[in-house]
Amino acid sequence: MRCAFVLLTYVGTVLFVTPGLDLGLQANAASQPAASAANSPVILVVGDSLSAGYGIDVNQGWVALMQRRLESQGYGYRVVNASVSGETSAGARARLPRLFEIHRPALMILEIGANDGLRGLPLTQTRDNLNTMLDLAAKNKAQTVLAGMQLPPNYGAKYADGFAALFLEQAKTRKLAFVPFFLDGIALDMSLMQADGLHPTAAAQPRLLDNVWTALQPVLIKPAKKK
Repeated sequence: MRCAFVLLTYVGTVLFVTPGLDLGLQANAASQPAASAANSPVILVVGDSLSAGYGIDVNQGWVALMQRRLESQGYGYRVVNASVSGETSAGARARLPRLFEIHRPALMILEIGANDGLRGLPLTQTRDNLNTMLDLAAKNKAQTVLAGMQLPPNYGAKYADGFAALFLEQAKTRKLAFVPFFLDGIALDMSLMQADGLHPTAAAQPRLLDNVWTALQPVLIKPAKKK
């Protein structure tokens, strides 16, 4: 788990905002809608640097790849990436009401919480933030895909196990579409890391998308065909 620890530690210490992203209140350049798609249902991605495309061309990130896959498979969604590097669940919670007000998403992909764990924040605090965000999504009738995260064992088995359980508990209780471990197949494979050995490369992004897609596809709805 050493590689996973290094990767997540860096995610927790760096502060990097994707170009064109105003604290998550605007879509990044890769997700700006064409005029014809302005009324398309929105998938809102709320995450940290793993979703913000740190260190790579944003157009190569898994979120941009998802938009292209949606289009190629005939789904009518527009993707808004509101991910900010270094984000915690508290930061995402603070931004989320405004994001819902602006974008009115039909679906939210929530990839957040790793930085809470890395900072050793109380699990009760992270749980409360997740609860509040998921309640907001439910209140606004937005489906949610929840991405799980794990910590290495050197955080202590009790804390690491409790941290991972936060996501699983929410998914089970709320019957959410769930990605058990967002970095599955990547965190321990250094060939999929950038030169710093810390962040997923562009080549790793399709695997990240596949991890999400398994949970996402069953809840997607294709637009009705015109007669």
